[in-house]
Amino acid sequence: MLNACTKSLRNARSLERCMSSVVELPKFQDSGVKNEPVLAYKKGSKERTELANELQRAAAVTEEVPIVIGDETIRDGEPRFQVMPHDHARKIAKFYYASENTIKKAIDVSVEAQKRWDKTPFEQRVQIWNKAADMMAGAYRQALNAATMLGQSKSVIQAEIDSAAELIDFYRFNIFFLKENSKYQPISEDPSVTRNSLRFRGIDGFIAAISPFNFTAIGGNLAYTPALMGNGVLWKPSDTAVLSNWRIFNIMREAGLPAGVVNFVPADGPTFGRTITASPHLAGINFTGSVPTFNWLWNEVGKNLQVYRNYPRLIGECGGKNYHFVHPSADVESVVAGTIRSAFEYCGQKCSACSRMYVPRSLYEQIKEGLLRERAKLKVGDPTDFSIFTGAVIDDKAFARITGYIKNAKNNPKNKIIGGGEFDDSKGYFVQPTIIETTDPLDKLMTEEIFGPVLTIYVYEDKDLQQTVSLVGSSTKFALTGAVFSTDKAFLKTALEELKMTAGNFYLNDKSTGSVVGQQPFGGGRMSGTNDKAGGPIYVMRWTTPQSIKETFVPLRDIDYPYMRE
Repeated sequence: MLNACTKSLRNARSLERCMSSVVELPKFQDSGVKNEPVLAYKKGSKERTELANELQRAAAVTEEVPIVIGDETIRDGEPRFQVMPHDHARKIAKFYYASENTIKKAIDVSVEAQKRWDKTPFEQRVQIWNKAADMMAGAYRQALNAATMLGQSKSVIQAEIDSAAELIDFYRFNIFFLKENSKYQPISEDPSVTRNSLRFRGIDGFIAAISPFNFTAIGGNLAYTPALMGNGVLWKPSDTAVLSNWRIFNIMREAGLPAGVVNFVPADGPTFGRTITASPHLAGINFTGSVPTFNWLWNEVGKNLQVYRNYPRLIGECGGKNYHFVHPSADVESVVAGTIRSAFEYCGQKCSACSRMYVPRSLYEQIKEGLLRERAKLKVGDPTDFSIFTGAVIDDKAFARITGYIKNAKNNPKNKIIGGGEFDDSKGYFVQPTIIETTDPLDKLMTEEIFGPVLTIYVYEDKDLQQTVSLVGSSTKFALTGAVFSTDKAFLKTALEELKMTAGNFYLNDKSTGSVVGQQPFGGGRMSGTNDKAGGPIYVMRWTTPQSIKETFVPLRDIDYPYMRE
């Protein structure tokens, strides 16, 4: 029996042989993926001893962190210092701001590196990422944690779930999602005649990764996920997370990432923003930070559209005004425990932290009593003390902003501070976990992002349940995370629909924080960001420009069509 290729050739009146495919698609080994275990750090444990030793070592020095472009280290101008937020007289890192010319140099190096790097097979890239993840999980775990604890004032558990577990998860799961997405190939009806394929390319130009202070893992994800997909990157770390981000950069270089693929470029924010958005090579911005900054970047890109070779990808996560909505049927203990953790872990400096709460009158006294009881137990202090619940807020600007809201509450008759309200920046930027009652659901405490340990409660009358539900989505421009507490299944179903657009990550009977890579991909809509779901399968695809390829193995001989000959 003649095969399809031979039949087609005869039909084409050709003696030419069939050709084989020239397109090589990634050949990944199938392997499962699971979340990195979170270590417990109990007294006497190996990890606790190792961390204590690393904390002592890291705290004893001021580490120099240069600008790195390709293989070149640069020290532009006067040095700057990252201090310990809980002891701001102590300097943990010395770093430098890249000048406009240095940033332009980084752009040139990145653009050239991208061309070479994009030719590197995915299998080789995956080996580098796997090696880096293993190094982060093993030899460098406590170096990452210690830098995060000292430089960003995180407690041991907050550092462990961030700079260890989540960072490692981003690397391993992004590899997994790359593999899964690569499994799809277009339909080829007869592969011996025509073969269709899809391949992932990096984007021509460079990606600017602008990362925040509050999660070390976010820095690693923002800079290195575009790199995984074949892009060249300029990484601008936060001034207040320089040391932990520097750890990641060096781990990736040691794991085998070629020079110039990711360039480490601390810089003044406006200088960096103006320089990258003016470059014709800008291919994308990967951003986590404030709404005003992202809006400014987006506006600048819009002004310069005629300059660019590509339409730049704009990916942003801009925080939220996250809520806990309590139904009269809610379990009070769960509400109290979940709200204390969500509002006050890491001083409320999580994009997903609960900062507004709606409580029915029928449960308020029980919930208030529980919140105040648990709040009183919280110990605030130096994160090297393993008994603390939370450390200091990140810097003097954050301290001024957060305490400004507290001062305003003290002078506003609509608001009443029922717990906390104290603050002191004489040694560290310490703000006590603060709970405020308000009679105004539209007060700025209920509508503006504070990004600090301030929880505001609005008490609604049980009869006004539906009216209060409608306030959740209408009173603020954010839509990042939200939680509903209820044992009434009918209400949960109603809330699931009526609050659909109020949160990109929505929780039923759980706190609004704590998303896990691969379990709850993270991101929100409205002014909370572009909702590209970091930690999920979509995110890696935002950093590739796919190419469809059609290979034909049978030469075309006819110009007309059969019906034309009838």
